[in-house]
Amino acid sequence: MNEKLQKPLMLIVDDVEINRVILAQFFKDDYEICEASNGEEALLFVEDHPVSVILLDLVMPIMDGFELMTRLKRDDRFRDIPVIVTTARNESDNEVRAMELGAADFISKPYNPTIVRSRVQNVVSRLENEWRKLEQSAQSKAMFDMRRRIEADSLTGLYDRDNFCRKAASFMQMDATEKYAVVYLDANSFKVVNDLYGVETGNLLLRSVAAFLQNVCSELGVAGRLESDHFVLCLPADALNIDAIIQGLDGVLQSLSIPQNIRFYAGIYPVSNVFLAIAKMYDRAHAALKTVKGTYTVRYAWYDEKMREDEVEEHLILRDMAGALASGQFSINIQPILNVETGADVSGEILVRWYHPLKEFISPARFIPIFEKNGFVAQLDRFVWEEACKLLSHEKETFGRVIPVSVNLSRLNFYDEELVEYILGLMQKYGLEPWMLELEITESAYTDNMHLLVDTVARFRKEGFKILLDNFGSGYSSLNMLRNMPVDVLKLDVRSLNDIQHDSRARAIVKNVAQLARDLAMDVVVEGVETKEQLDFLTGVGCKNIQGFYVSRPLTKEDYLGRLSGSAAPGQA
Repeated sequence: MNEKLQKPLMLIVDDVEINRVILAQFFKDDYEICEASNGEEALLFVEDHPVSVILLDLVMPIMDGFELMTRLKRDDRFRDIPVIVTTARNESDNEVRAMELGAADFISKPYNPTIVRSRVQNVVSRLENEWRKLEQSAQSKAMFDMRRRIEADSLTGLYDRDNFCRKAASFMQMDATEKYAVVYLDANSFKVVNDLYGVETGNLLLRSVAAFLQNVCSELGVAGRLESDHFVLCLPADALNIDAIIQGLDGVLQSLSIPQNIRFYAGIYPVSNVFLAIAKMYDRAHAALKTVKGTYTVRYAWYDEKMREDEVEEHLILRDMAGALASGQFSINIQPILNVETGADVSGEILVRWYHPLKEFISPARFIPIFEKNGFVAQLDRFVWEEACKLLSHEKETFGRVIPVSVNLSRLNFYDEELVEYILGLMQKYGLEPWMLELEITESAYTDNMHLLVDTVARFRKEGFKILLDNFGSGYSSLNMLRNMPVDVLKLDVRSLNDIQHDSRARAIVKNVAQLARDLAMDVVVEGVETKEQLDFLTGVGCKNIQGFYVSRPLTKEDYLGRLSGSAAPGQA
């Protein structure tokens, strides 16, 4: 059989021939390449060929990329073909519009071969993984669909996830001029019902809620159950009375006489484009729900422009992260930690910074949670560790001594079986000793996998690394952590204790944490110190090691080395 015919088929759609030629060169070894010069040609080609992936320019004559994407998403035969959009770097508005039409990813002109190939491979791999999961769960897609329908119908009678998406899309697209809303509903404490009263009681609750929601929609819209106690509705906007729905759900729960304070919360997405993927719509409604879930007085929230801006920013961060790391947009700053008794720096904390060429500075508070969610933080951490080792090595060669610095170990790192060996390899590569690089962990790592964290920390301490517990007391497990896993240093952030110099309760907390650390033969670092009044109180209760803007702002490597050139040597050298 001809090897070429065994390759997946890629369709490159661009009115500029040289762009098609360049992209074809990137993928000619892995794909059978076909080309189209506009959306109309592409649509005719897709009708007759099993296309696996489309690379699509947006600005073209006859039929542009937006129109092509809209037509593909309308047709059940083509809606699952991944479309990767090609854009210029300054076309952020076009990217947002394409994302809302279901673009799988973006590649920017001028093309970087490595990044372009990686983005396509990532999209294809994600799609393959999704299909693999479906195949593993049943012998065939027909069996899978049948099983899902039976499960959903036997319990609630509502549409399951897949059928809801199909029915809601058809419902809205029958009259695209109408205004619609998608509502995501979720209960708090539902798991408690199953645990305390049994699955049958939980199922009764779900069936009762489903019956009410089915009645709400009736002939007006579509109701579905995504999973567990997660329900979703699609209704014309003028038929949606969310207050009445919440009150009705409260009445259903009260009628069951379950002695638990179960409450439903809702997020509402006002549909702006009926051809947007339904999963994207209810994801946005869910994002709105999460802003109010667990509150007592507020039971629902609307997806708004701020959430949309956050979503777009997250998309742009995800799009640019790999290229940013490869092109040197990430760097480290160091915030010194001062011993107030000696007046000398005893260590520093490494902080990562991202200076984007277009967006300029991107706050770690924005990109770190995104990277933790998608796993890129593990790759970024390795970059930071190596940059810290380079700094320490330069310091050792320049000054003949080293002041330790601390780096963060994100919780995902503890799932890496080679973590200890990797960091030991960095020590050897740069001629360093373990005491020079201190390791910060957080409570979230402990709550994720206590035994794994304890074992890994024990191995690090055996090799001579010092372990710091960051943000001590910010969660619920800190004291339990200290009992099960001794650490060397507690880091207490006084920014979480408002007006510490005037708040007697806050002062008592800090005073007792300092005493607890002394009783356990541990050091304390107090971070977030910004005023002389805070410093005076902290030194008065025995806190000697201080970090914060009152001591020093985070410094570039050059400024930090300049500061060290006049510092006294630390305890070890």
